[in-house]
Amino acid sequence: MKKRYTDKQGQYLAFIYYYTKMHGRAPAEADLQRYFRVTPPSVHQMVLTLEANGLISRVPWQARSIRLLLPREELPDLG
Repeated sequence: MKKRYTDKQGQYLAFIYYYTKMHGRAPAEADLQRYFRVTPPSVHQMVLTLEANGLISRVPWQARSIRLLLPREELPDLG
């Protein structure tokens, strides 16, 4: 089966999955920024890209509203 995302996108998806599983809520963009050590615009652009590609859904302007649209089996391990 061909992946629907790049390796970098896969790492973001895996982080979202594990963060949500551990904390019982979705990560904020600031959590993604800290983990990946990137700028806020980089994280926001990645979130928009993941959403545009149908990999996540979110409610604009609502904090911690990211929801994965892929099953765990289609996600890579967090590396």
